[in-house]
Amino acid sequence: MSWPTTAGSDSHTDPDSEYWDEEQETRPPDERRDEIIKKIREQVRYAYDNSEFYREFYSDVDVDPRNITSFEEFEQLPILRSDDIKQEQKEHPPFGRFLCIDEEAITRIYGTSGTTGRPKVFGIGQDDWDRIGEWHAQILWSVGLRPDDRVIITSPFIQYLGSWGALAGVDRLGCTTFPFGAGMEGQTEQAVEWIADLQPDALYGTPSYALYLGETAVERGYDPAEDFDFKVMFFSGEPGASVPSTRRQIETMFGCEVVDQGSMAEMTPWMSNSGCRHLENGMHVWNDIVYTELLDPDTEESLGYGAEGVPTYTHLERTSQPMIRYWSGDITTWERHDETDCECGRTYPTLPKGIYGREDDMLVIRGKNIFPSQIEDQLHALDDYGDEFRIVVEREGTLDSLQIVVEAADDAETDPGEFHDLVRREIKSEVGVTPDVTIVEQGELDRTQFKADRVKDKRELAVDI
Repeated sequence: MSWPTTAGSDSHTDPDSEYWDEEQETRPPDERRDEIIKKIREQVRYAYDNSEFYREFYSDVDVDPRNITSFEEFEQLPILRSDDIKQEQKEHPPFGRFLCIDEEAITRIYGTSGTTGRPKVFGIGQDDWDRIGEWHAQILWSVGLRPDDRVIITSPFIQYLGSWGALAGVDRLGCTTFPFGAGMEGQTEQAVEWIADLQPDALYGTPSYALYLGETAVERGYDPAEDFDFKVMFFSGEPGASVPSTRRQIETMFGCEVVDQGSMAEMTPWMSNSGCRHLENGMHVWNDIVYTELLDPDTEESLGYGAEGVPTYTHLERTSQPMIRYWSGDITTWERHDETDCECGRTYPTLPKGIYGREDDMLVIRGKNIFPSQIEDQLHALDDYGDEFRIVVEREGTLDSLQIVVEAADDAETDPGEFHDLVRREIKSEVGVTPDVTIVEQGELDRTQFKADRVKDKRELAVDI
């Protein structure tokens, strides 16, 4: 086996083909696992030989990092966490001792889009970037994009690697690309006019931004389903695209298909979890591009299909700054490909609910584990919901309270009191906790041009004196 592979030529697959690489995408899972363990062996050996960090990190393991021969041996390697990267880069700035190539060979430098602390820094060599573009293109092919499509990217290009990955993929596909970005005042209003004029076939961004874009279009006199011509929107950065009611709302608003994608900026290509044009919900796990384990949040042991756990990722062909067994902190569940109702014929595992939460997003209220995506799904299923909500958790004495502020639609047909009771009842039935509900007018809560921030846990601010 040649490792790492070289990115393909500028030639393209037959546009009528379902697959970019049919042999790779439809091979029996056991054969794929044989290929994956070979890549793992090469990747771990390479990192150990070229990174002082990994030589130190693996100094006490009971296996030979230069010759991993089985998944059982691989699972004995320690878990890499975000704090490990931050500490390493603090002590050895700017890249830490992860870098396996000379700094002169770096062609791109990116930082993570985290909202707290110093962003993690990643240097990427040209060969790696070419492979990233190739893999993104392959996965976007499964989404339904083709070289003659026009794609608009509506997410920030500052400290958000997803935008750059999408750009690399559509460029490799040969699409006409409009890297519009997001975040500037008045930019969404401009986006509406550009979309009406240019009629792009596809949009990349976040689900919350798509809803904001649609609302803005309506305010400016457009009907997005009639006046725009999107055939597909592909999203990352938030759980919404695999929240059934949110997905349906976007599909209805724009009259297009919705595809959920993503893993982590640290693991670019982040699209290695991706829906396809046939999958009604969730994401396929392209685990021969980025190897994915699902681990128990407490014990870190490997979990079988049907379990809920934390995706943990490993680059399989990264020469510049590889991440090995990187703990995502996300929460999901997975299943075998033959348990998934998808007509695409790909034989990858599936995350049927997508990435629906994070360990640090999960709210434990009166003994109940609650994810904001559960509340979002219930609200979007209500006809008179006005498209935004906020969650506030406080501690009143010894009890926790769940407070939800919900917009009612301007054209709501339900009496405000009845809508209040309906929200209260539906949320309680889903999460098992009775919320205190406040109904406000549509538009009263702020919209976002990037990732929505809808949760305030005030218990974290409480200090005992």
